[in-house]
Amino acid sequence: RIGDTMNILAVDTAGKSAAVAILRDDTLLYETQCNNGMTHSETLLPMIDTALHACGLTMEDIDLLGVTNGPGSFTGLRIGLSVIKGLALPRQIPCAGVSTMAALAYGLAGEGTVIGAQDARRGQVYWGAFDLATHTRLTEDTAAPVASLEKFVQDCKKPLFFVGDGATLCYNSYKQVCGVAACPPALQVLRGAGVALAAKAMWEAGACVPPAALLPDYHRLSQAERERAEREKQQAEGTV
Repeated sequence: RIGDTMNILAVDTAGKSAAVAILRDDTLLYETQCNNGMTHSETLLPMIDTALHACGLTMEDIDLLGVTNGPGSFTGLRIGLSVIKGLALPRQIPCAGVSTMAALAYGLAGEGTVIGAQDARRGQVYWGAFDLATHTRLTEDTAAPVASLEKFVQDCKKPLFFVGDGATLCYNSYKQVCGVAACPPALQVLRGAGVALAAKAMWEAGACVPPAALLPDYHRLSQAERERAEREKQQAEGTV
């Protein structure tokens, strides 16, 4: 940490939208969201540049970098991690690899339980549950069919919210369950402020790492790896 304040630059590219935020101690200086269908490789660097200029900062003023490191889109995660590593390496700025689910939870405030859910395709979601008031983790992050959340949803004793680009899939399945509370689609997006706040909590817990140690946490094999494993299994069984 440099000086009397801490400036955190945080980014997210784990899903369909991209987000950037700058947090100074407990003050959110800047936040932006982009969900226009353009690729993260097109939008992320200009968003970061605009954020720094808007706050009158340069990378020399940044004390901590936060980035969602998974689970989520493999390509999206690689873009975000590569950009943050590139920004961090010259000055060896500490980095926080933030769980996508934790970032979703930290972007929402109130009372109850929040499930961060990102669309993992094939009827599955990446999901993790947190206490909304304290952001205490209630489950580990995992990839699973939407139907497998049923026991947790049914057993939840507090109002339950879904956020993330997989939230609609969950609401479609569980909106009639007693205790499931509505969250408007516009507020289900992963916020840059959520990444920044989760990164700040990781810093305070001593969980940040040097740039070289910043790694993705995919939680499952890529499609190409799954297809290769299936081909190898079929070959071993003599079915191809």
